[in-house]
Amino acid sequence: MDLNNVFSDLGIKKNNPSSAVGSNWSGGVEPKIISESPVSGEQIGVTQFTSKEEYSNIISSCQEAFVFWRMLPAPKRGEIVRQFGEELRLKKDSLGALVSYEMGKSLQEGLGEVQEMIDICDFAVGLSRQLCGITMHSERPKHRMYEQYHPLGIVGVISAFNFPVAVWAWNTALAWVCGNVCVWKPSEKTPLCGIACQKIMASVLKKNNIPGAVCCLINGDYTVGEWLTKDPRVALISATGSTRMGRIVGAEVAKRFGKSILELGGNNALIITPDADINISVVGSVFGAVGTAGQRCTTTRRLIVHDSIYNSVKEKLISAYKQIKIGNPLDETNHMGPLIDKEAVKMYLSAISNVVSEGGRVIVEGGVLSGSGYESGCYVKPVIIEAENSYKSVQTETFAPILYLLKYSDLKEAIAIQNDVPQGLSSAIMTTNLREAERFLSHEGSDCGIANVNIGTSGAEIGGAFGGEKETGGGRESGSDAWKAYMRRQTNTINFSTELPLAQGIKFDF
Repeated sequence: MDLNNVFSDLGIKKNNPSSAVGSNWSGGVEPKIISESPVSGEQIGVTQFTSKEEYSNIISSCQEAFVFWRMLPAPKRGEIVRQFGEELRLKKDSLGALVSYEMGKSLQEGLGEVQEMIDICDFAVGLSRQLCGITMHSERPKHRMYEQYHPLGIVGVISAFNFPVAVWAWNTALAWVCGNVCVWKPSEKTPLCGIACQKIMASVLKKNNIPGAVCCLINGDYTVGEWLTKDPRVALISATGSTRMGRIVGAEVAKRFGKSILELGGNNALIITPDADINISVVGSVFGAVGTAGQRCTTTRRLIVHDSIYNSVKEKLISAYKQIKIGNPLDETNHMGPLIDKEAVKMYLSAISNVVSEGGRVIVEGGVLSGSGYESGCYVKPVIIEAENSYKSVQTETFAPILYLLKYSDLKEAIAIQNDVPQGLSSAIMTTNLREAERFLSHEGSDCGIANVNIGTSGAEIGGAFGGEKETGGGRESGSDAWKAYMRRQTNTINFSTELPLAQGIKFDF
């Protein structure tokens, strides 16, 4: 694959401006964001920081654009999103390759992420004709009540490096058809993906004579993100990242009574029961643990296995891990690429050391790979460690391919282990036993926002609302009725009588 052609197709340069209002770009200030590919370690681009003045001007432009955009009929807004989806189809190969090279996930995962963008656009187009409220009966004669949804205004999106394009699309496609305008701060670890997406959508807006401020881009570190979270002009902040980040964002937005959608950490478990299909279980476990090099919020981090099949499953896992090919993610024969950067490698090594010091027993050895093809220093081996759920290390999410192997005796115990972590994003059970499956999905079952049967924890379809409970933040994005979070609800009462009857029979005559 010729990466120069990829960059050219997407309009990515060696030096890139910081900010955009549609197709209008501005320069920015020092310091610069240097994008280094974890695949090769080479510098692939430089992006300026957004200045405070640029930011303020962008928000002012957004306010003006919102006045126009909110009054464009929702199906017309859906048409703009449809065209964006069509452009993504044309740019899928290039954008997927950029995601793979800048972030480090496999090419198929990069292409799959762009496909998620296309899928959410398709979903949003249909949604644009279904922003439905409800009608209600009034207790007062000759009165009618109904409930409707209106656009919020400016939506700020703060995304993470691990899904550098899809999460933005999940939010913006819905926000746009709901009548909002959007400002995006991508992760400073993947700024080029943000620039590429901005240019694709900007071309659609320009072609349709839509104000460019419907789609805006800012770049920088956490300080730029703070401008968004503290700005009362920004009605909603959708933030994806660590629990630590979520606590800060949630508190700052709450201080000004703004709205927030928080998508934070996961510490996801998969239960394998004696009635499970072992082959499916192993495939689901391995992909869930090593896909995206363990850098998904839905990564399988804990494998809870019944003691009667524990040794058998362990041996199959060890055998499967021996077959995992690690290397350049653009090479489709490889299963796993690098971690995002050397800091992530340090956290990976520290987590292994910590769990061993707590009593964990390593059954598949880890380590940092070196030599030809591994020059970036970001390639690591996936690890399996026998552990106890109570270990501090196991209770903590580490964004790396570390799988903790846990044992249980009965399903009640397994569910208790599954739920006994601060996070509550994704969960799964492998079983052909209907009673076990239904118990896992019942009120006494998984306490996560996602609970699967006979598929792994990793990945989610855009048709369902994505998000989790507890320290995962409670937010929901993507499908189902997640669109309601991007709108304000209004209850309406209409009196078509010649009198003014008061509620609950109250008399107020004079």
